Amino acid sequence: EVQLVESGGGLVQAGESLRLSCTFSGFTSDDYAIGWFRQAPRKEREGVSCISRRDGSTMYARSVKGRFTISRDNAKNTVYLQLNGLKPEDTAVYYCASALDAYCPGDLALYEYDYWGQGTQVTVSS
Repeated sequence: EVQLVESGGGLVQAGESLRLSCTFSGFTSDDYAIGWFRQAPRKEREGVSCISRRDGSTMYARSVKGRFTISRDNAKNTVYLQLNGLKPEDTAVYYCASALDAYCPGDLALYEYDYWGQGTQVTVSS
């Protein structure tokens, strides 16, 4: 069974940075993509970024492009999300999830992702 575990969240001030990690196990093939999502209080969960295990191609939500960077370490079964220039509106629980597809599914749609981690809290104070 696929399992994903997020870490690295915390409380920071606006403008600071964090690096989130998503460590995973249980894949039976190399054709999968890992996505990051977030859910702020009283808001729907939204896609943030995705990376393909196969070729490292990436996808970003417009709201984070240029500030967040996704990367992977295939040897460590870990995907990272570097969060720079954090804003109070980035405050949310951040989740990683896997899609059984060689490439990132279009539009960071939640329904494309099969397995989810438990989330890590990111809080940005103004």
